[in-house]
Amino acid sequence: MPHEHGHAHLDPASGDRRVAIAIWANGLLTLAQIAGGVFAGSLALIADALHNLSDMASLVIAFGARKIARRPADAQMTFGYGRIEIVAALINYTTLILVGLYLIYEGGMRLFDPPEVQGWMVVIIAGVALGVDALTAALTWSMQKDSVNIRALFLHNLSDALASVAVIVGGMLIILFDAAWVDPAITIGIALYILYLSFKEIGGPIRTLMLGSPPDIDNAAVVEAMRGVDGVHDVHHVHLWQMQEHESALDCHVVLTGEGWTRIESIKAEIKTRLLEGFGIAHSSLEFEHAEHAHRHADLYGCGDTDRG
Repeated sequence: MPHEHGHAHLDPASGDRRVAIAIWANGLLTLAQIAGGVFAGSLALIADALHNLSDMASLVIAFGARKIARRPADAQMTFGYGRIEIVAALINYTTLILVGLYLIYEGGMRLFDPPEVQGWMVVIIAGVALGVDALTAALTWSMQKDSVNIRALFLHNLSDALASVAVIVGGMLIILFDAAWVDPAITIGIALYILYLSFKEIGGPIRTLMLGSPPDIDNAAVVEAMRGVDGVHDVHHVHLWQMQEHESALDCHVVLTGEGWTRIESIKAEIKTRLLEGFGIAHSSLEFEHAEHAHRHADLYGCGDTDRG
């Protein structure tokens, strides 16, 4: 499957300003929600505040990761620093999972002994939170399409916005029907949604850090494209991975026919062209072997042998 490798990127300075604004907005909101939640006796409001606190931490991590990722490669990091954004995304999703599990525990405890909740205070503060969440989501919307790091932030804020809506609904139910159980029930609902989003998205960063093959590239098609070059007898020991979020790489052994061995450079150029134009693989390392002296019984993927015991 061809790999789409064109991306529209926001100016780094402009993106940094957006993240900085979101950090301040979420910091102030978190303080207001915690104070309001304590005063109103609302666990749902405090749950939303903790979620926003994790958002602020995520924003700080993402902001730092964006800065570090722009450093050029050096002797310590020969591949560059781009993967720091993948690490940041993994940290943020892990934080979300921990927050979700904690909120389920607290909500479950309060279901057995619902406290008195001041509904109007909950509604007002949750309404302010919804406005801030919408602002942060708007600031990161265009940025999250091309960055797993910023996407983690965006999902934080999207879940925050939905949580704020749920808290507002809960506050109204408390006002209208004096249903104190609604507050912890909504807290558990918010937590379950947080866990759903986190487990759904965390696989991507883990796959990248585990050197998994790019999910949007058909490995079999890549192999066939290389085998289809005139003069190529076979390929083996193929490795496909993502150097960074949008940079796929490949290394493999290419077995050449006797005729192909006489024109290695032209075959190498043809393979690299097919990899780049067909799959967006800009970085490839190819080791050539003559068919008469090639590695026997080599695995197609990895570095092993098919006949090993």
